[in-house]
Amino acid sequence: MRKLRELLVAVLMAGVANGALAAGAGAVHSVQLPAWLVRGGLTVPVSPGLPLQAGDTLRTGLGARLLLKLEEGSLVKLGENARFVIDKAQPRGGTYEAAFNVVTGAFRFTTEALSKNSPREVSITVSDNATIGIRGTDLWGRSRDDKDIVCLIEGRIVVTGNDRKPLTLDQPLQLFQSTRAAPPEPLSFLTRQQLDVFAAETEIEFGKGTSMTGSWKVVIDGFASREVAREAARNLRINGYPVEVTTDNTLTIAKMDGELSARQLAARLKTASGFKEVRIAQ
Repeated sequence: MRKLRELLVAVLMAGVANGALAAGAGAVHSVQLPAWLVRGGLTVPVSPGLPLQAGDTLRTGLGARLLLKLEEGSLVKLGENARFVIDKAQPRGGTYEAAFNVVTGAFRFTTEALSKNSPREVSITVSDNATIGIRGTDLWGRSRDDKDIVCLIEGRIVVTGNDRKPLTLDQPLQLFQSTRAAPPEPLSFLTRQQLDVFAAETEIEFGKGTSMTGSWKVVIDGFASREVAREAARNLRINGYPVEVTTDNTLTIAKMDGELSARQLAARLKTASGFKEVRIAQ
């Protein structure tokens, strides 16, 4: 059973690597490791270029970040310890329809300028406690413990809380807040300084183990056999690192965004996993 599961995971990762899987929802632009994709009951580590589709769940680990580029031209940023579900993503009658669910964690949804006038019907559910209706805008939100918040940065959104009453946010920095056990609080406002602090939770931190499309890579050597190397790779993938086994029994994590990111990730793996022969290369 274990070998069959590993084979299925390998097939899924191969499809991710060459873009052969059905997309429809968009793709991963960059990732601050570790992060995972869950599809069809299988879990694989996330890497740049990974195509996304309806039914996918994306998860981030401690200190991680994800940047997704959606098919309809918007960007989604996820902070650490987040779980994001793509419930629906499809064009219909000239309108792009999508539904997302932020189960936990911080997120930012931004429609790029060239896509703002494209017809779209997008909704984001925040922990089943609030639903956001979007036509094209910039917003930040977070689901943590028993409280959910949504802040409008630019544009206009309609948020429906657990009292089923829609609230329109149409002023910059307007804030929706709601706990799970009580109706939403009256709308209020953030300061620009408060928003900057919140927004940092979803920003990719370059130089901190970020994988994009760079030429640097982390290389792990010193395995006694291919079987030992494959077992080490399996454990790293379980922990959210997109590692490949080369023909000389070396493990490689590629596409790092620079030397600093590669060094940071190499140090992390050496400390956390106990690998002795960890180096960086181009």
